[in-house]
Amino acid sequence: MEAPELPAQPVDFEGENAEEKERTEEPASGFRLQADTSLASIAPPLAISEESSEVVSLVSHRFRTLVVAVLASIECMARNLTDNRTRNTLVMIVIFGLCSFFYLLGVWQKSGSGGGDGIQTWVNEQTKCAQLPNLSFETHHSASNLLNDTDNSKIEPFKPCDEQYTDYTPCEEQSRAMTFPRDNMIYRERHCPPDKEKLYCLIPAPKGYVAPFRWPKSRDFVHYANVPHKSLTVEKAIQNWVHYEGNVFRFPGGGTQFPQGADKYIDQLASVIPIAEGKVRTALDTGCGVASLGAYLFKKNVLTISFAPRDNHEAQVQFALERGVPAYIGVLGSIKLPFPSRAFDMAHCSRCLIPWSGNDGMYMMEVDRVLRPGGYWVLSGPPIGWKIYYEGWQHSKEDLQNEQRKIEQFAQLLCWKKISEKDGIAIWRKRLNDKSCSMKQYNPKGVKCGLTSDSDVWYKKMEVCIDPLPNVNSVSKVAGGQLEPFPKRLYAVPPRITLGSVPGFSVQSYEEDNKLWQKYVEAYKNTNNLLDTGRYRNIMDMNAGLGSFAAALESPKLWVMNVVPTIANTSTLGVIYERGLIGMYHDWCEGFSTYPRTYDLIHSNGIFSLYQNKCQFEDILLEMDRILRPEGAVIIRDKVDVLVKVEKIANAMRWKTRLADHEGGPLVPEKILFAVKQYWTVAKTSS
Repeated sequence: MEAPELPAQPVDFEGENAEEKERTEEPASGFRLQADTSLASIAPPLAISEESSEVVSLVSHRFRTLVVAVLASIECMARNLTDNRTRNTLVMIVIFGLCSFFYLLGVWQKSGSGGGDGIQTWVNEQTKCAQLPNLSFETHHSASNLLNDTDNSKIEPFKPCDEQYTDYTPCEEQSRAMTFPRDNMIYRERHCPPDKEKLYCLIPAPKGYVAPFRWPKSRDFVHYANVPHKSLTVEKAIQNWVHYEGNVFRFPGGGTQFPQGADKYIDQLASVIPIAEGKVRTALDTGCGVASLGAYLFKKNVLTISFAPRDNHEAQVQFALERGVPAYIGVLGSIKLPFPSRAFDMAHCSRCLIPWSGNDGMYMMEVDRVLRPGGYWVLSGPPIGWKIYYEGWQHSKEDLQNEQRKIEQFAQLLCWKKISEKDGIAIWRKRLNDKSCSMKQYNPKGVKCGLTSDSDVWYKKMEVCIDPLPNVNSVSKVAGGQLEPFPKRLYAVPPRITLGSVPGFSVQSYEEDNKLWQKYVEAYKNTNNLLDTGRYRNIMDMNAGLGSFAAALESPKLWVMNVVPTIANTSTLGVIYERGLIGMYHDWCEGFSTYPRTYDLIHSNGIFSLYQNKCQFEDILLEMDRILRPEGAVIIRDKVDVLVKVEKIANAMRWKTRLADHEGGPLVPEKILFAVKQYWTVAKTSS
């Protein structure tokens, strides 16, 4: 087993102080926080000592005396000349000579061959500057002074939460969930605490926490200390999900429906679905278990988002993220999934326990909404293959047959074409457009859903209706536009941009956005030389825009969860999916649907300016701290007056921070805050 990358002894959280000398050390995460990226690089005029001021005055006085003397000599010579032509010629010669003299003087001073460098060193030593103790940035780049944060008072350090909150998920907390109805899994959905019940403390890491294994080893091994839950090793021992061996969990790649391993199962799917051709890039795994399907689909260059409810099987989503696989806590219940319409190339359910035949087919209609035209739905496990497996499933033939019959009927109403049923796996393909399906086949209760934005899903109730597809002029056309195979899809202009479906964005602005973020990412790498080395596997972009940050980072070593805020001016998540990337909608005033310590790096572009009148910065930053791994990295881009307040809170959370200039130089009002979360554990805090 590889040695952990984090320190052998956890940092004593309570004993750690936030002195300036500590903030100048190079963090273990790989950041090279250089002098030119310090606060001083964007500081206002500096204070000069009285002694140094005298030196500066003396040097300035002597220089002025020299210049006045030279000009006086020129004037004297000119007065003695009566011929204008001669006078003008002489003046030009003198000016040219002075320019040449000062140029040569500068070259000599910088060359180090003369005494110029000594003079410069002497002047610098005599005029050493100190930063003003009450330095304030607000008036330098923001006339509006939005935050009105002119004082320089420090924020009291946040204390650690109690040990019981080690795996705290604010919007899926168990005791609160049990107060909600069980119908349609409502109690398993998001239920966030009111402000008075929010935790304003730091979620501790468990005793003995160490850095996860790097990908691809993390696919197969997870440190027990990081996810100390053994229940799955007992409950799913026969199904080959996970084994506990020594101080690690081992994931053999098995599953309930693929006892021969995930690779063999994927080969079965690939015999019907063009997975290896780049036509299937984004996938949704419902009721994912420990996400072995998503873990092994990485071999095929397929990005899979997996979801499962909290505590249905203990820590299954936590295991998925610890393995380095995209996942979130979620359920098909009463509200829509946090994705745009026409997002995924494939949706999958392997004995996921979702009642597909219930609620008049509402759950199949939600899958239809998020599936791209021509996309695939895979269903394995009950009731598929009931004639062979019914005895092992402990259901009667009649019940299983009736359930499959209803699923087939709803698939027909959705105009899905069944293309395969073999070895307990059934595969349907979604229609290419609405012209290819007779209106008589559609759901007799409501036919089509009303015309709404494909992003209007946050906390919106699911309906028994079929999401309409964009119009086409031919039965052979793909509704919404044909996508390129991946990886060409990553930088090809998305159909939503080409068709003008995203207000404020054109083909030109899309291409410019790509170039801009390629430049920014290269600059990030100059500061953090571990950015693309595999050190950061799970990455989140809190305000993803068009997904260009993720596109610039694209690598088998990492994946990016592109989050589009629900209050963003323009919904761009559909464009992100058309690029072959993944993401979801979220409101950053609430907790994210993930476990603590599940992301290695968090990127934030303008998120605090976006939310400054919506909720407290502390709420957002504490949530970032919750989901960030110990010694994880943070990159925040925003206006300088906003970042000054953010940095104060970050320091109170014991992050190590550095404020850097924009890539365009110190005069650009947008700045960049680099931060590293320090390492500490509940055991050290308790002691």
